[in-house]
Amino acid sequence: MLERKAENRIKEWIHGSKKALLVSGARQVGKTYSIRKCLTEANCNYLEINLIEQPDLIPVFEQSMSTDDLMINLSAATNYSFVKGESILFIDEVQEVKDIVTRIKFWVDEGSFRYVLSGSLLGVELKSLRSAPVGYLEEIKMFPLDFEEFLKASSVNEDVLEHLRHCFMEKKPVGELIHNKIMKHFLRYLVVGGMPDAVREYIESGDISKVTLIQQNIKELYKLDFTKYEAEDKKLMIISIYETMPSQLLKQNRRFNYSDIRKGLRFEKLESSFLWLASAGVVITAYNTTEPRISLSQNQKSSLLKLYSSDVGLLTSGYGNALRTKILVADDKVNLGGIYENAVAQELNAHGFRIWFYNSHRNGELDFVIEQDNEIVPIEVKSGKDYYVHSAISKAADNPEYEINKAYVFTNYDIRTEGKMIYLPVYMCMFLKESTSLPVLNPII
Repeated sequence: MLERKAENRIKEWIHGSKKALLVSGARQVGKTYSIRKCLTEANCNYLEINLIEQPDLIPVFEQSMSTDDLMINLSAATNYSFVKGESILFIDEVQEVKDIVTRIKFWVDEGSFRYVLSGSLLGVELKSLRSAPVGYLEEIKMFPLDFEEFLKASSVNEDVLEHLRHCFMEKKPVGELIHNKIMKHFLRYLVVGGMPDAVREYIESGDISKVTLIQQNIKELYKLDFTKYEAEDKKLMIISIYETMPSQLLKQNRRFNYSDIRKGLRFEKLESSFLWLASAGVVITAYNTTEPRISLSQNQKSSLLKLYSSDVGLLTSGYGNALRTKILVADDKVNLGGIYENAVAQELNAHGFRIWFYNSHRNGELDFVIEQDNEIVPIEVKSGKDYYVHSAISKAADNPEYEINKAYVFTNYDIRTEGKMIYLPVYMCMFLKESTSLPVLNPII
């Protein structure tokens, strides 16, 4: 059974919140499974409704004028008996009722029942859900399994994970035996990825051909959702962007080249498609920042961006068996820079970081720049033996105007530090998290 971090937050909601809960994320990341699992394990009295599988119930939600109407009509349609103060209504594929957000406040205010909402971000607009009045709705975002979840699914025990965590915090070497073992898991993660069905198949059978079939089916589901876009030219554009992304990441310069879709194409024609794919949870965007200093968003140049797959396994499934085999056997003759970058981008995204990159003709390019603990942290990702060659990140760290106190270089090798440079095994991107928040201020008297 897969252990998901999001389930801890769902359990917290079950045991301690009166708000409505929204669990969002792309298709196939495990939202429904995790919600159902948590409700069942907590012995909750709940009714599950899937508005895609049960479209005849959509009018019940659209036409019920009060909570009493809703419960009476649902009881009649499902033979489920609601118990005030106990029952939880779990509505899956909630995007099928477009104005449901306007009802959330009244449902929660009425107070007789509790509500879990879930929906895919593909081909739908869930933005309105997030505009619900503060205090009535909390959201949990789900992603593919991150690398730590993958390690636990692969039966790596907690003692090993705690050792890795300690080494990361203290910047002490992991040790050859454990390092080599975890690197093998990381290379497998590049091929299997974090989509739950793919991970389950890998754990149960170890058959990568079956894993690949699952990944291909997921990508086909995604493409079917792309066709729900209302404008025909937008449908084709989204599909073209998605299909072009893997080849862009194999290039030395990983910035998205618009002319690969159509000669003379400009960013303005593609911007809405990039935003749609990102909000759908299918891709991760890294925009260019003109300076690696606070605030990165204010220095953002939107017309320059990199695109990464939301799941590295879905990405590598499109590269063919030969390359994936070379990944699994750690063939050092193959440049895996773009694939490594995708894995790091995926990890940062799952841990709540917005990511940028920085490029200067004079100083070179930084793969990623993030804001961590109110500081700018540049990141380089190196898949080869020359990981110590990084003039761009060195120049950025040495520039007093940027006030950079540390820089991460992710490599195939064990931990070492050199001044501001912190060399980390690439798998340790799983430990990058925000450790502080905004300060708590006393009232001004």
